[in-house]
Amino acid sequence: MTKRGSILIQQPLYVATMDEDQREFGGGHIFIEEGMIQSVGPEPLDRPADTVVDASNAVVLPGFVNTHHHLFQTLTRNIPKMQEAPLFDWLTNHYELWRELTEEGVYTSALTGLLELMKSGVSTSSDHLYLFPAQAGTRLIDAEIRAAQELGIRFHPTRGSMSLGKSKGGLPPDDLVQTEDKIQEDTERLVKAYHDPSPGGMVRLALAPCSPFSVTPELMRLSAKYAQENLLQLHTHLAETIDEEQFCLTTFGQRPAEYVESFGWVKEYSWFAHSIHLNDIEIASLGSAEAGISHCPSSNMRLGSGIARIKELLHAGAKVSLAVDGSASNDSSNMLAEIRNAVLLSRLRDGSKWLTAREALHMATTGGAEVLGRDDIGRLAPGMRADVALFSLDGIEYAGARSDPLAALVFTVRMKPVDFLIIDGIFRVQQGDVRFDEESLIRKHNRLSQDMLERAYDRTGIDFSMPSARDKLATE
Repeated sequence: MTKRGSILIQQPLYVATMDEDQREFGGGHIFIEEGMIQSVGPEPLDRPADTVVDASNAVVLPGFVNTHHHLFQTLTRNIPKMQEAPLFDWLTNHYELWRELTEEGVYTSALTGLLELMKSGVSTSSDHLYLFPAQAGTRLIDAEIRAAQELGIRFHPTRGSMSLGKSKGGLPPDDLVQTEDKIQEDTERLVKAYHDPSPGGMVRLALAPCSPFSVTPELMRLSAKYAQENLLQLHTHLAETIDEEQFCLTTFGQRPAEYVESFGWVKEYSWFAHSIHLNDIEIASLGSAEAGISHCPSSNMRLGSGIARIKELLHAGAKVSLAVDGSASNDSSNMLAEIRNAVLLSRLRDGSKWLTAREALHMATTGGAEVLGRDDIGRLAPGMRADVALFSLDGIEYAGARSDPLAALVFTVRMKPVDFLIIDGIFRVQQGDVRFDEESLIRKHNRLSQDMLERAYDRTGIDFSMPSARDKLATE
């Protein structure tokens, strides 16, 4: 399962290379050796390989790239109290649960969320972990990285942070924020221990102050300075809701995009989650800087945040990617569902602003690679790292959909995992099997989730479960 041998993907039903020429073809081959794509094209290849994959019934794509997530939130999906809450209410209630986060919870939730992503064809994922409860210790990012390394997924964790507590005008409770000095100290430790900027690097760190309503101006300045000096990327939430816009206008006298730009954040190495409530000038500025965007359509719908102006951002020159966002606001980690929702949500706009299936797939592959500052993934071309996803079209959901095999992945609802997922030349999903003890993981994950709910209830008196569900879980 973890051996890196040569792989020949033979006679695929359809290939979307996402290369510079946007080549698509049926038949032909993809040849992989030493973790890299050596050859790809519509012609047959007669060459020996350690593993030969018959892809005659499969659509082949670059592995998907997820650019924004909060993996710890898999522990708090589907909470009844927050199912109809807009962002600020959703956050303030969830903080009471997230105070109970532990290192074990972070590790287990990362395994769960990353496995879920991989089963939907994701080979690279970012994550934004921004809260560090005192009892959980300081090694939470380490726990996520350990989970990613065990699974073999390419991982871009961000050292998230919150420094503006409620007593100083922020949204989060004071015991969930950290000082700028503590954040900086841990950032330096993590970069030294894990950051790998070399071609094909499996772990790369970025800096990610959480949002304008949870960090101080000083932290925004320090993060921008450190990122520039150390060639790191910057990430944050931006312009997600009208509440955020009003907070920034009242507190800082600036709109959210103006605020981050005032600290030197609008750069080609920065990327922003959501970016819904942007005016024409702000879109032009982000595009001119070739800044990155994480479009999160499912979360934006779930929280009623709005519809991002994706076509305008693309036309302005911004790098646009797709992301599932946290599992308490999606509540899944399924990139195929996100691609579909990106297309469908755009159809609620004027027809000139609609996204095509191919545009959404490009955002999920090449767009994601560009947003994460990578030129070695996101395309099927010689010299690229061998991150490849194969989706067979043999399910009943694809019956009658083969007039356009590529778009079939977008417009239908897939009912099973990716058939093959190759990451850095290694099979990580094979015949739909992740070769991982999912049953034990699920049991442990549910226990940790229930423990969080119970501890939060004991501390606050707030019941975060349906009573009948809580009583049943207590007996299991």
